[in-house]
Amino acid sequence: MNSLKEMNPLLGKFIADVAQLVKEEKDEQIVTKKVAKRMEQFLDEKAVIPEAFKQPNPDKYTLYPLYIAPDNSFSIASAVWDVGQSTPVHDHGTWGVIGIVQGKEDEVHYEVSTKGEPLKKLMHRELHTGDVAVCCTSDQDVHQVSCASQVPCVGIHVYGGNIGEMKRHVYHPKTSEKRAVVTAWHPVPTSH
Repeated sequence: MNSLKEMNPLLGKFIADVAQLVKEEKDEQIVTKKVAKRMEQFLDEKAVIPEAFKQPNPDKYTLYPLYIAPDNSFSIASAVWDVGQSTPVHDHGTWGVIGIVQGKEDEVHYEVSTKGEPLKKLMHRELHTGDVAVCCTSDQDVHQVSCASQVPCVGIHVYGGNIGEMKRHVYHPKTSEKRAVVTAWHPVPTSH
């Protein structure tokens, strides 16, 4: 779904604006602030993402590719957690900005401890429909996310790279042991 012509015009404009920001700004602290500001505008416009990109997967949380830059400089995902679902504790290896389209997200950030020691909880926050936050930067990149609502939680996530192909890590909460993973893109459900 990389063709802007196939999308809601507001989503196409958001993608074009993010592409311009990523092209112009290389400092991740600045780019995340600018992308977050643009995400707030996008959500204020009541822009929609296609229904197919909001469908939960009964087996696990899901990342649908809304847009992947041709040069892999950024990607935009629709991240969906069904009621009761959560991610493992994980990192990203890049910057990221999230905006909640539907539901409520529970997020816990961690500091990785010495191997063999438990992860240290740094911060806990809940994000509600319409909220925008920087979810990760190079200096703060390990968290766990859960659906905290009685409806599936749907968020738009913008990452500094093709998140569906990047090697990342999951962490064992009690030992800080990490292992490499790739959270592959989930195929978009087709309507019958």
